[in-house]
Amino acid sequence: MDLRLSEEHEMMRKVARDFARKEVAPIAAEIDEQARFPLENVRKMGELGFLGLTVSEEYGGAGADTVAYVIAIEEIAKVCASTAVIMSVQNSLVCQGFEHFGDEAQKRGFLTRLASGQALGAFALTEPEAGCDAAAQRSTARRDGDSYILNGTKHFITSGAYADIVLVFAMTDPAAGSRGISAFIVEKGTPGFTVGREENKMGIRGSSTCELIFQDCRIPAANRLGGEGQGFRVALTLLDGGRIGIAAQAVGIAQGALEASLAYAQTRRQFGQPIANFQAIQWMLADMNTRIEAARLLTYQAALAKDAAKKGGGRYSREAAQAKLFASETAVWVADRAVQIHGGYGYMKEYAVERIYRDAKITELYEGTSEVQRMVIAGALLH
Repeated sequence: MDLRLSEEHEMMRKVARDFARKEVAPIAAEIDEQARFPLENVRKMGELGFLGLTVSEEYGGAGADTVAYVIAIEEIAKVCASTAVIMSVQNSLVCQGFEHFGDEAQKRGFLTRLASGQALGAFALTEPEAGCDAAAQRSTARRDGDSYILNGTKHFITSGAYADIVLVFAMTDPAAGSRGISAFIVEKGTPGFTVGREENKMGIRGSSTCELIFQDCRIPAANRLGGEGQGFRVALTLLDGGRIGIAAQAVGIAQGALEASLAYAQTRRQFGQPIANFQAIQWMLADMNTRIEAARLLTYQAALAKDAAKKGGGRYSREAAQAKLFASETAVWVADRAVQIHGGYGYMKEYAVERIYRDAKITELYEGTSEVQRMVIAGALLH
């Protein structure tokens, strides 16, 4: 097996790294401190094609493969996890939803705007009583002629306050359980659609995480994504891809923590020498690097499996779950070691590892907790 990256992949890394260093890194601490959505950089990501990386060129995307996508996410996440998750949701959960399940009119009308960065998207599945148990939807969509009337509340929605286009999941047949869920496209400004409370988060504070409220929100039947009752399948399919994006985010977070620790260990002096000379520090750095490399390989493997599935190679749920599980737990562990290496300074906001430590934890929670990933992996092994 040839594990070397292609010239195109290396070029993607260079473009993403340059953008991350010049545009994202200088404001990363500021948007975290102020809990400010980095709208200026979201627009620049759209201009670079980062908001529709894997979308075909026919619909305004860059036409890149999933390996190129995870490379770009990793480079952004190395300096700012908030910016990376905005990019991940746009690509994995929203654009892919339209490309895989949308009809031609939906692709022309919505996907082209999303892929080019002219519009920002959000994925609204989670509810107060439907987190890991996504089938327990209480939002409803009642057919009324050539429209649906949508009612319900979604929460913890990434980019929700800034999204122009939202994929919303709701019950069209409550008696059918998960087979009664359908997916809908709701545009900003639709009467009955309002943004609720903005969450005050521990980490990824530069991303918007909020409540979305739908009260007698009338949407055209033409805005249903996929068939009626197919929404749960749509959601699970998109979450498989989303987990690869979060795995890449976690790898980037961990890599950023390692690079900060390497720099600090070589300049911080104790007992007359750099702390990098001490074996205790060296062993921590060695273990951090080894776990990151393993997480990166699992993430690349999942990306390759996703591309193979796109060509008719089957499902990739297990590979995606393994990548997210291991990469997210690696990010948390590496961030913890990074703070330890920095000592008391690691607890102070003037050092990036304090922010990295807070950002890392969410990767074990969203798009399926670590416990859910283990359920997916075990289910694949036992069936």
